[in-house]
Amino acid sequence: MSSRSPVRYCGRDFTPEELALIRRLAARRDPAPGRAALSRDVCERLGWRKPDGGLKDMSARVALLRMERDGLLTLPPPLRPPPRQGPPLLTPATEPPALLPPPARLADLRPLRIAPLRPRDPRSRLWNEYIQRYHYLGFRPLPGAQLRYFAHAADGAPLALLGFGAAAWKIAPRDRFIGWDHATRQRNLPLVCNNARFLILPWVRVPRLASHLLARVARRLPADWFLRYSIRPVLLETFCESARFRATCYRAANWIPVGQTQGRGKLDVRNEYALPVKDILLKPLHPHWRSILRQ
Repeated sequence: MSSRSPVRYCGRDFTPEELALIRRLAARRDPAPGRAALSRDVCERLGWRKPDGGLKDMSARVALLRMERDGLLTLPPPLRPPPRQGPPLLTPATEPPALLPPPARLADLRPLRIAPLRPRDPRSRLWNEYIQRYHYLGFRPLPGAQLRYFAHAADGAPLALLGFGAAAWKIAPRDRFIGWDHATRQRNLPLVCNNARFLILPWVRVPRLASHLLARVARRLPADWFLRYSIRPVLLETFCESARFRATCYRAANWIPVGQTQGRGKLDVRNEYALPVKDILLKPLHPHWRSILRQ
């Protein structure tokens, strides 16, 4: 890569001139900036903002950490110890119930309640713990913009958890299905959300519950996302391990299979690390989703 070429972090290209500016800001000593203040300053100087006008300071913080990892700059030392790393601690709160409920009908659980977690919601730790304990992928923080949901029965019993985050940057079958070139994908990718986690709690045995929840969440997510991020998504995506799942509930909820991944991670440019092949499924959220994404 030429020293005059832009570099990409967190969906943004940084020119050599912008990198030089960031290095100068990070090297200030009077006063020395904290990392949070540096991230906000970088956003202000570069005009890096969300659609609602707020600074993309969390994306900037991730980008700066990756720039330092790649040897492009040196960040000031953190002002406080980094947060605890690793999976959530498991507590009795997420253990199976002492008496497992019998199989039930969907009608027996109504009215179902599906509610998103608010920022700094006290239930966030519980959501993380359930995912760590019972989801085959375990818990990992969702990148960038995100929404997490709990689904409860009418009596308040938890039934399921769903998590949505930023879409994959580049997936050939998806991009061909939409009709995207590089520039159009870069411009419109925030209009796509990724269903990164879906968990029916293992003791919940209710026919058609999974497809029902997927359909319900798909109807409400655009408005929920808009309230939080001032963006109204028009398409959902998800990835299901082909050897492990048949994606039956997604197909029943009218998600469209469009192909498979190549079994490589997004950073595996040399094809060195074999990963499970996954089916790619999409769910339109707007009748004119394709024309919107091609604009």
